Amino acid sequence: MAEIFPNIPKIQYEGPQSDNPLAFKFYNPDEEIAGRKMKDHLRFSMAWWHTLCANGTDMFGVGTVDKSFGSNSPMDLAKAKVEAGFEIMDKTGIEFFAFHDRDIAPEGENLAETNKNLDVIVDLIEEKMKETGKKLLWDTANMFGNPRYMHGAGTSPNADAFAYAAAQAKKAIEIGTRLGAEGYTFWGGREGYETLLNTNMGLELDNMARLLRMEIEYGRSIGFTGNFYIEPKPKEPTKHQYDFDSATVIGFLRKYGLDMKLNIEANHGTLAGHTFQHELRVARTEGFFGSVDANIGDMLLGWDTDEFPYNVYDTTLAMYEVLKAGGFEKGGLNFDSKTRRPSCGLDDIFHAHIMGMDTFALGLRLADKLIKDGRIDKFVEERYSSYNSGIGKKIVDGTVTLQELEEYALKMGDVKTNTSGRQEYLEAVMNQVMFS
Repeated sequence: MAEIFPNIPKIQYEGPQSDNPLAFKFYNPDEEIAGRKMKDHLRFSMAWWHTLCANGTDMFGVGTVDKSFGSNSPMDLAKAKVEAGFEIMDKTGIEFFAFHDRDIAPEGENLAETNKNLDVIVDLIEEKMKETGKKLLWDTANMFGNPRYMHGAGTSPNADAFAYAAAQAKKAIEIGTRLGAEGYTFWGGREGYETLLNTNMGLELDNMARLLRMEIEYGRSIGFTGNFYIEPKPKEPTKHQYDFDSATVIGFLRKYGLDMKLNIEANHGTLAGHTFQHELRVARTEGFFGSVDANIGDMLLGWDTDEFPYNVYDTTLAMYEVLKAGGFEKGGLNFDSKTRRPSCGLDDIFHAHIMGMDTFALGLRLADKLIKDGRIDKFVEERYSSYNSGIGKKIVDGTVTLQELEEYALKMGDVKTNTSGRQEYLEAVMNQVMFS
């Protein structure tokens, strides 16, 4: 098949002084940072849905970008997307990709026909993977787009919808196993409620756990060795999402004893009222850090805008958490990002990925500098030093009673040793390290 993007060369690293728009300024894949190659730290992934499917449609207007790739039928389009996707990955040097089942193949008249469509496209993807060495970061099932899931999938009040979702997940897990996916993500979409007047919350949560447990058990039974993920997400599109943020999801996983990790999306974190770093820190400190959907949201808009990441402060603090977590095990940075509606050229796909990859590469470089500088870590260590000895150590060790603490407080009189948190100083340190 002829090139779909003939005017786009393979993107090379040319350094920060380059003015070539089709070159990396900060992402040098084989350069070593903190003991690993940049490409191994970042593990970039192309999101099939935004890159190959999103055409600029929004709630107020039709598409602005032609992503038919010369096709004239749904299955021809699905095949053309495979060619386009692997060409994009080849030219950008992206080594991973991710997809929903309905991204790669259209639904048929029934589930059996739908699965046949999937098999045809999965054959093509498998051939391309063998040919190019590209890898599947994770796959998932779209349990939100079809009207059958208007009330949710695992949380639907309709047992038939639950059964259909289970069958769909089974097929998606089989596909992931066949393609050697490093993860499988449960992306809820509509797992939540609009009003408690018509909701049995306890049953819905129990049923969601039942579906996840069946998915995990089935995946392991057929040899799936990747991570299972939940992606926290508020308000999208259900008013009250059960998977609202990292802390909510971790509580859910612990309650039901589910062996899963978190796939953290930056834009979902800010919609939940948190920072991207906060969501990563919660996942890291609680032992649930897994993978990242890399994007950014517009703080002036109240929905998931899924913009390509451009804020270097955000990516620096994100990569600080990733490095502190020991790096990605099987996860990576999946660009759950789409070009803006007025960016209506196919070449904008490449400009967007170059910008996003450079932004995270710069974040990695600067996070490594922050850690090596050491002042922030040293300050935090000293701030909590009262727990290293005396009454503080007894508190940490669990060897003190409430009565003993009362005796200590009575003798002490009052707290006289609070010191400054020095937030402004630390922010200045960050600026100095980043821009010096």
